[in-house]
Amino acid sequence: MARKLGRRTDARMALLRNLASDLIIHERVETTEAKAKELKSIVDKMITLGKRGDLHARRQAAAYLYNKEADEESNVVQKLFDDVAARYEDRQGGYTRVLKLGERQGDGAKMAIIELV
Repeated sequence: MARKLGRRTDARMALLRNLASDLIIHERVETTEAKAKELKSIVDKMITLGKRGDLHARRQAAAYLYNKEADEESNVVQKLFDDVAARYEDRQGGYTRVLKLGERQGDGAKMAIIELV
């Protein structure tokens, strides 16, 4: 069962879509441990779509990820399919890593960094 993260379904989906897009662009995101663990499976699925590389996979990824600019000449989906998926061509899963940081100062939430391997 998926984590609810204390949010309604629409807010939770928007949060995970935004985090997935940011992780693909920046390749490293600091967030809470629960969000990082939930994000791990989503990003792994997106990279698997990127490795497939066909038009249907590109449209599936574009339907999920937000259309953010990765840099001046490409957006998130282009970076996923051109740069990130090519990097993991001969890797069979496990594209992300979650590193635990400890507790946040303000509210004691467990923090983590999720990054692409």
